[in-house]
Amino acid sequence: MKILTPGRQDRYDRETRKESMMETVCSDLKALYQEMDDLVSLLDPDRWRLETPFDHWTVMDQVAHIALFDHEALMAIEEPIRFRERAQRIMDIIRSEVHWPEQLNLFLGLDDPDRLLARWRDTRTRLLGRLQVMTPGDRLSWYGPDMTARSFATARLMETWAHGQDIFDTFRIRRINGASLKHVAHLGVTTFAWSFRIRGLIAPEVRPRVELSGPLGERWEWGEPHGENRVWGDAAEFCLVVTQRRNVADTRLNFQGEHAGQWLSIAQAFAGISQEPPGPGIRTIDYNQSPE
Repeated sequence: MKILTPGRQDRYDRETRKESMMETVCSDLKALYQEMDDLVSLLDPDRWRLETPFDHWTVMDQVAHIALFDHEALMAIEEPIRFRERAQRIMDIIRSEVHWPEQLNLFLGLDDPDRLLARWRDTRTRLLGRLQVMTPGDRLSWYGPDMTARSFATARLMETWAHGQDIFDTFRIRRINGASLKHVAHLGVTTFAWSFRIRGLIAPEVRPRVELSGPLGERWEWGEPHGENRVWGDAAEFCLVVTQRRNVADTRLNFQGEHAGQWLSIAQAFAGISQEPPGPGIRTIDYNQSPE
């Protein structure tokens, strides 16, 4: 057995922790992919056309969106120059006044659920394979600033979780979250300044203290303990707010301080263009009501 010197052992331990970090987020991302797949794989074709609570998107739009941007994510790793060219075309469509999910679906050229699922399964498997062997600090192009590989994988997880929530809400199914929710919450916290900058606002220098209760009773904390601005409450509700799936007024989240309240009213954990959360009362889900 090879014996490492103390210095090399420390380095080995750091590298092992980094590998474990990527393995964890990729494993959690894989589970969320499968969760969405399980939600839709047995649906009748008519139910793929049901409108979800998210901006009139259909179930098909939701799955196609994840499949497309997984495809673009793989391209950002394998063909970065081509990715940047396509990214500009995609952003032009998103900034237009048209119902852009329909336009973006043309990039995949798939309008059949079975073919879409087959393409997405292949793409996401290849994407996970590439992400798993990267180090957390590797940098990749995306929509907005470049990202580290860890943030990149976490962003795919957050998007999948958020659009999966739209489908859960469509079918009035209560979601059972696990520890992977912490990735979404972490991205929500770290995009504090981004939520201001994307609207042309000056971000406060210090982000609020955030204290959340995880789905298994965990306590997750970010920021200085004694800050004037503070957010606390249920982690799932926080994630629904930062992914713009709920208005903060429709949750039991608590906050204090001017900056904390302003942030929760505009929070945006995803890249792209500035978007607005649903208004108060617009997206409250009655899980006892059957879908139409």
